[in-house]
Amino acid sequence: MAETNKPLLIKRYASRRLYNTETSDYVTLEDIAAFIREGREVQIVDLKSGDDLTRQYLLQIIAEHESRGENVLPVDVLTDLVRSYTSQAASVVPQFLQASFEMLRDGQSKAMENMGKANPMANMPGFEVMRAQQEAFFKAMTGGMIPGNNAAAKEGSDDLDDIKNQLSALQEKLSKMGK
Repeated sequence: MAETNKPLLIKRYASRRLYNTETSDYVTLEDIAAFIREGREVQIVDLKSGDDLTRQYLLQIIAEHESRGENVLPVDVLTDLVRSYTSQAASVVPQFLQASFEMLRDGQSKAMENMGKANPMANMPGFEVMRAQQEAFFKAMTGGMIPGNNAAAKEGSDDLDDIKNQLSALQEKLSKMGK
């Protein structure tokens, strides 16, 4: 079993192929994105020069997701980011973004914990479905970044199918009640 506390080293060959040094096989950008969603740190280096290419590849992964319609970054935010490269704000933007994401993760983690605690609404019909939907929403918004929730992120597609089925059943019950 590989040590997960140190970054997974990916080497880029001259042919631009990416090589996973732990499993001794070639990987794609989607594979790298999956490693990251599972909570793994990744470092990508050029085999010949030794240059760290991690930032370049992470930006490429984000750009590909955005171009496929998986929009997380609003146009206004992207515009402001471009502007920040040419302004004095460039020095504070990285710290601001990092602090903002840390606050988001902490807040979502606390919200998930609170949903699991004893709650008087837990006896309300449909509460479990609503709680599961909120968990799925948080997972989708963070891409599984909630600390200590990596196992749940791996089950995401199964959970999503379950949630869809539960939502469908709940909608059916609600439509019957309305008649």
